[in-house]
Amino acid sequence: MLLSFAVYVGLVTIAAALLLLIRRDTRAIAGFCALLGVILIAVALAWPVRSERSNGAATHLDRAMPEWQFREQHATHVAAPPERVFASIRPVTADEIWLFRTLTAMRRLGRTSPPGVMNAPKSEPLLDIATRTSFRYLAMDPPREIVIGTIIVPPRAVLATMNFLVTPDGRGGSLLSTETRVLAANDSFARRFAIYWRIIHPGSDIIRRMWLRAIKKRAEGSG
Repeated sequence: MLLSFAVYVGLVTIAAALLLLIRRDTRAIAGFCALLGVILIAVALAWPVRSERSNGAATHLDRAMPEWQFREQHATHVAAPPERVFASIRPVTADEIWLFRTLTAMRRLGRTSPPGVMNAPKSEPLLDIATRTSFRYLAMDPPREIVIGTIIVPPRAVLATMNFLVTPDGRGGSLLSTETRVLAANDSFARRFAIYWRIIHPGSDIIRRMWLRAIKKRAEGSG
């Protein structure tokens, strides 16, 4: 996320430089800001990609994708037992995830697209849409874990997996987490995907957090 932050700070710095150009007495500062912005963006997008591996196979996600170059993780506590939390994962629709449609429209650059995760039909569970189109289930282990996966760049050049993991908290509630992992087949694809990832990561972060919030709301409200 730090590299994504640098990209957007760079963009804001360049925008500030353009505003400073309006006044003659601030043009030197504008030039410095523009240069700083360009350097921040260039360094963030060119930062080397590093592979990581899981320590063992504690989850189905570990078995499905033990190695990755890109990852994000989020978790929340849910005041409901694991069975109810797990049952609340699949029914969640795009309309229940705050800002989902706005952020996916931005990622599509406002262009229309066939029904899918990036253009989800109303009132249809998002996981049903995903697994009917570009994703497929890699694991379904109630009431513990769901794993889905897809090929982002065919043929198998960039693979992505995502899970929802439910863990009992020992007090009748649950810890609900989600993790996304992405693996590029070689360094060339990894460098190219890194540019895309570092631009879209903040929006992806919001979607994952709001997705967990939607599941939590369903689980806590269904009792």
